[in-house]
Order: sequence, then structure tokens, then C-alpha cells
Amino acid sequence: MPYITAQWLREHVTVPAGTGAADLAADLVRVGLEEEEIHTPDITGPLVVGRVAQLVKEEHSNGRTISWTQVDVGEHNPPGQQGRGIVCGAHNFDVGDAVVVALPGAVLPGDFAISARKTYGHVSDGMICSAAELGVGEGPEAEAGIIVLDEGAPAPGTDARGLLGLDEDVLEINVTPDRGYCFSVRGIAREYGHSTGAEFTDPVLAQAPPEPTPDGFEVAVKDEAPIHGRAGCDRFATRIVRGVDPDAPTPPWMARRLRQAGMRPISVVVDVTNYVMLDVGQPIHAYDLDSLIAPIVVRRARSGEHLVTLDDVRRDLATEDLLITDSAGGHGERILGLGVMGGAATEVSQDTTDVLIEAAHFDAVSVARTARRHRLPSEAAKRFERGVDPALPPVAAQMVVDLLVRHAGGRADPAVTDLDRTAPPAPIRLDAAEPARLVGVDYTTTQVVETLTELGARVDEGEERHLVVTPPTWRPDLVAAADLVEEAVRLRGYDQVPSVLPQQARPGRGLTTDQRRRRRVAQVLADIGLVEVLTYPFVAGSRDDELGLAEDDERRLRVRLANPLADNQPYLRPTLLHTLVDAAVRNVGRGLTDLGIFEVGMVTVGTGTREASPLPPLGVLPGPRDLAAIEAAVPDQPRHVAGVLTGNAEPPGVYTAARRADHTDAITAVIRIADVLRVPVRIEAETTTAPFHPGRCAVVRAEDGRVLGHAGELAPKVVSALGLPERTVAFEVDLDAMLSVAPREPVQFAPLSTYPAAKEDIALVVPADVPAAQVLATVEEAAGDLAEAVHLFDRYTGESVGAEQVSLAFALRLRAPDRTLTAADAAAVREAVVDLAAKRHGARLRT
Repeated sequence: MPYITAQWLREHVTVPAGTGAADLAADLVRVGLEEEEIHTPDITGPLVVGRVAQLVKEEHSNGRTISWTQVDVGEHNPPGQQGRGIVCGAHNFDVGDAVVVALPGAVLPGDFAISARKTYGHVSDGMICSAAELGVGEGPEAEAGIIVLDEGAPAPGTDARGLLGLDEDVLEINVTPDRGYCFSVRGIAREYGHSTGAEFTDPVLAQAPPEPTPDGFEVAVKDEAPIHGRAGCDRFATRIVRGVDPDAPTPPWMARRLRQAGMRPISVVVDVTNYVMLDVGQPIHAYDLDSLIAPIVVRRARSGEHLVTLDDVRRDLATEDLLITDSAGGHGERILGLGVMGGAATEVSQDTTDVLIEAAHFDAVSVARTARRHRLPSEAAKRFERGVDPALPPVAAQMVVDLLVRHAGGRADPAVTDLDRTAPPAPIRLDAAEPARLVGVDYTTTQVVETLTELGARVDEGEERHLVVTPPTWRPDLVAAADLVEEAVRLRGYDQVPSVLPQQARPGRGLTTDQRRRRRVAQVLADIGLVEVLTYPFVAGSRDDELGLAEDDERRLRVRLANPLADNQPYLRPTLLHTLVDAAVRNVGRGLTDLGIFEVGMVTVGTGTREASPLPPLGVLPGPRDLAAIEAAVPDQPRHVAGVLTGNAEPPGVYTAARRADHTDAITAVIRIADVLRVPVRIEAETTTAPFHPGRCAVVRAEDGRVLGHAGELAPKVVSALGLPERTVAFEVDLDAMLSVAPREPVQFAPLSTYPAAKEDIALVVPADVPAAQVLATVEEAAGDLAEAVHLFDRYTGESVGAEQVSLAFALRLRAPDRTLTAADAAAVREAVVDLAAKRHGARLRT
């Protein structure tokens, strides 16, 4: 998050006197920059500059070494003494250093009161402060040691608040990822000008970048693995400053601003690069020139390379990492740094006098991936991954040169390098009436043009009221007309957009017929004891083998996702059982041994070919032809219903024995589905359909012979491969196909007959290979309108019926609507049934 103060902001934009952090927050929120926090100095009492006069290291029995010091605090010294005795646990200072001292009576952040107290055998009369203790820094660097002021620090006893920036509030701003230019005072000042109308002076556009010279430090970009077709580095500028005094102090005003921004001053060279980054948003890196060997080469990492970064961490590099290298040991062989952090080998040290300044523009995607891969959320990475102005590198490098010359005694080398391969922003066509149409505010063309021009864009008049808008270089997020509309609304003021309630939607007609029927299917399965589950539709390629699908099975023509959520599950399921078995395995593994689950969901039917979807560009409404082509590219996704049962279908009880779920339970579930949809189906034996057992599987067919699904016991190899219990059963039917043949008209109830029913049992002996379902259909057809109900109640094989023969016994309930049936009527039905069964199936009446 960027930190700003009114004083720093005034260097870029006119800020009225007396404007505080709260005023800045109120002005900036109008243009979409929200306040994260206002950091108010929470320090009362005396906080002064001190100079260490004496220092003694003492080791104590607890293993800790402390510093017993005498610190000169000027007029705050006790009468007749040259300093105050203070115990300090830090060791990053020495005699003669200027430090910040909180005297007794001071209260630091966190309500930490300072008083004289005895510790480690001494009376500590105050506290030498670190940045973290004063609330002017965060993280390990702020806590590592006390603040050591520059040699130009004021005299002992001087109030230290102004020196540390503790006399003014600091505003921390929450910046959205698409507005990376606001990670700088320059960008925030521009937004402040948009909000208030204050005059904005751009320090970057105010000066022309220096022209490259033939003797500039040689640089080569060799990006052999661009990401998404974009080069990792399209601009690389360098400057050289010679004769830098490494002991030169950082100017107090600069150190103060760095602390206000949460950074610890380190050295004049490093502090200048950090300051320029905070000021204009361009990350800068400084190298020890004497340690470099030209040329610098920008390239991708090779497999097996590593780098020790500035934080002394060895990092194994990936081939996508963008590296800065030089020619030590060969052309581009020594690694100087990543795009997000430099290496330790060429960092600026206390002996550095000649400095090479690097200012480059790196691809946002490449930097973001590197930062996350190596867990390096550096300040440079935060800016690069959000998009940095490609026009900044030479100007920012010149700013660093000017500051080092002014404050570090350096001498600017005339050599200039600016390797520029950037492309200008692409123009965007915008209908001048589009903002008004989308937002509902009557913006005129003049207002739209003025607003976009104020944004920094170049606006040209096109044909038919269309504007040709070229975004500024610092706004890489502006790529479509919708982005320009959003900017126009933001800068004209969100408060101008009226709050209009939408028209009340007309009441609907409730659920469709198919929706109601799908709910009935789910309800009937729940009524027989199954629990509905929802599984993710993603599967691995190995699931087909686990289910025993043949190599030529059409279900192997899966659809692969272009960007799967998990690399090990890149395909969309061709059947519900592909994913439903995972839910069964998971529940069985958690102790639910008696299990019945079902799912209603869509499957994806693959064709083995990949259809391209002609998606139109952003902001363009697709026409009917485009929509038809897009729809044609989408694979067929019918809705199925499937279930898995294992363990006991009926649990053991006091008066009942347990009954294990078998293939008949799965078949019964399918029959219940067909009944509730009023779809007549035929259940026939099936021996070749995976993943079912060849002897305990049924195929479900419509009256026209179309296959609607299967039900039965899973094959032993399948349950073994999946980790399911033995004799697990399942079913799956195409619900959309069932609904397509279901009658659309409502059920018409026939009047109930008041006459008694006649019952007739008929046992027919048929060849064993004749499906019972076919015989049942024959019996129903022969019985005619008098048959109120027909069902198979017995199946018998044995010597009495003959080899390869089976006896099927059917119970018929006969009833006439207008009379009582006679024995002759029942006999006629019996004869009709036997005759038709004999004709179709070679049946005979069992006697």
C-alpha cells in the first residue's frame, strides 16, 4: 500500500495549506482511491536526539549481552552530568552515533510509558528507540536495531519528531490491482488533481529523457521464452555515476520520507533509488560498476540455475524466471538478479564509488509469476506486476543521477543506454454516446472528450460520432471501450449517477414441466432411501480404465478443459458414475457401510474433435450467426440420473433379517423413475456393458428400442479398482431422453369401477433365453382392456418344466367398468394370453 503526506504531495500538485491526511482521504475517495488507514503519530512527551558518549558491552548470567551507554541529550542531561545512563539490547550502534532517545515521561505507540527503572544492575534513565518502537517502520528491518541518524543530525537535545516525520499524519491508500500507477506519489497526485481540479505538474513529462549514446553500457535482451506472446523486457535504460561518496549521509528530508513510507534508510545510493521508486513509480536497481563485465544480458533462466538474492537466500530458478546477467565467465553467464530483486554478488557496498543505475520495464505476468514462485513480494514486484509506465525508465534513471550528484558528490557519466522496444498504446474506438447509454447520465460528447483528455489520453474525432482514444502510457489497463466508459464515469463523479430502481419483474409461471418432473425423480429416489449428493464434474484419464471401458467405447471420447482446476483431473465426465463412485468410496471410508446415494446432473458427450468457439472481442455484441457458431462449438451436455448402493438395503432387526442390496434394487430404482415419469420401458438382460457385471445387468429401453440407461451390479474388477465393497450395485439413465418420450399432457384419471375384480394366475413355460419383460408385455397385450393390473410373481426352473425352460407365473387382476365378470370372461382372457404367448415365444401353459 502506498503512503503519502500532504507535504510530499505538494511537490507534484497544488495542495492548500492546512490540508491534513483526513482531507486528502476525502478528496481521493471521490476518484476511487480508498483510505486504508491514517497513521497518526502516537507519541507524547520528550523525544530527542542523543549522541552516544560511552558504550560498554556486558554479558549477564541469562546469556544476554546488553549495551550500557552514556548518551548526551543536551539540555535534558541531569544537572552536573554529561549524559544519561541507558541500557540497550541492540548492538547496531557505537560511540559517537546520533540516536533517538525517549526520555522519562514519554509515551510511545501501544501506550508504552517510559520511566527510569533498574535493569541488569543499572538504572536506565530513558530508552534508545528503534523504528518499530516509534511506529515509523514495519517488519524485521524496523525491529532489527535502533535508529542511527546521519552525521548531519541536529545537536543533542533537539526534538526528533520533525526529523522522523512524526509531526504529520501519513495516509495509507488501498489501491486496486488495475491502477498500478497509483503506487507512486506521482500517480496519486494526478488523481488528486482529477478530484479537486488542482494544478498537477508531472515531473516526468516536464523533462525530456536523455538520448542514448554510442558509448552507453552495452545491454542485450535475449528473451527466448516469452509468456503469452509478450517479451519479458521491452525497455532497459542505464546511467553511470562515478565518484560517489559511499559515506555521504542520506538527506534528512529523504530519510524522513522513506521512514514515513515504511522503509528503513540504508545508504545514500540505495535510499535514492528507493525514493525515486516511491516518487514516480519506477523500480530502480543500483550495481557496483567495478563488479560488472559488459554486456548486461536479459534472458530467461536455464534449468538448474540458482541465485543468492539480496536477502541472502539461495533460490532455485525456473525456466520462466527473467534474469539480469552479465558476461563474467561468458556472455550472459553470471546472474546479477531477478526482475524483482537483485543478487548479492554485485550489490552496492560501503566501498562502492562508481554506480551503474538500471531502470527497466518488465512484463507484468512474468514478474507476478516469479514473485509468487519465490515468495518475493518486493516493492519492485508490487509495481511491475500491476503495470509500470514504459516511458519512465530513462527519466527515472536521470532523476537518480541528479540526486546522487547533488547529495553524494557523484559525477554523471555522459554515457547513456536506452534499449527501447516498447510499442505505443493501441487506439480504442469509442462511441461518444456509449457512456450515457450504459450509465444513464446524459454526458455530452464534449464532456466525454474533456474527461478523457484530462485523463491523459489523446482523443481524435472518428466517423459517425466515434472517438479514437489513445490511452496514456501509464494506463496499461485501458484496453477496451468499456474501460474508457468506466474512467469517464469515475472522473465525472459517481455521485452524478442516479439511483434508479428497476421495474418490477413480472411474475413467472413457476417451474417448467421438465423442472417439476426432475424434482419428482429426485423425490422418488429419496423416498426409497437414497441420499442426493453433488459431485464435481472433473475426472482423470485413468477413470475409464478403472471402470473397465473398452478401447473403442464412445465414452472414452472425453472433453478436455483448457484450464482445469486440477492438473490430475483435466476432463469433463462422460457419465455420472465417473464421479459418483468417488462419493461412495469417500463415505464408505468414513464408516457408512450401508450406503445409497444418487445424483442428478449433466454429463459431457465427447465427439473426438475439437470445435473452436468464435468468441467476439470484448465490448462487441455477438450476432445471431456468432451465437449459433458458439452454441455449435459447445459439446452436448445431457442431464442424467445415477445412483450407487452398497451394504444392506434392509438393516437387521428383531423380527427381520438383513437383506443386502443387489442388482434388483438398482433395477427397481430405474422402474420407479420410469413410473413417476409415466414412461413405458422394457427391462432386458445385458451382458456387455461396462462397468456392470455381465450376468447381473439390465438395459433400460424405450418402446422404440432406444437405450435409456443401465442398472445392475458393478463388475468385480471395477469395485476392486475403485476400492468399493464387493457386490456394489449402481444405475444410470439418460434423464433428458426419458423426458423427451414422457407424455406431455396431464394425467387423466378414469372413473373407478364399482364392480368386483376377478383374479387369474397364469404360469407359462418358455425357453430360458426369452426375456421375462417380453413375456410380461405379451400378457398385458393379450389381456386387453379387462386387465387392471398384471405382474410377474414367480420364476421357476427344474426338471418338471424341462431343460433350458423356465416357468413364469403372472398374477392378473381383471375388472370391467360396466358389469361383473363371469367365469367365461376370465377363461377367455386366459386362452388369449396362452395363444399369443405360444405364437410369439413358443410358450405353453404349465399344468
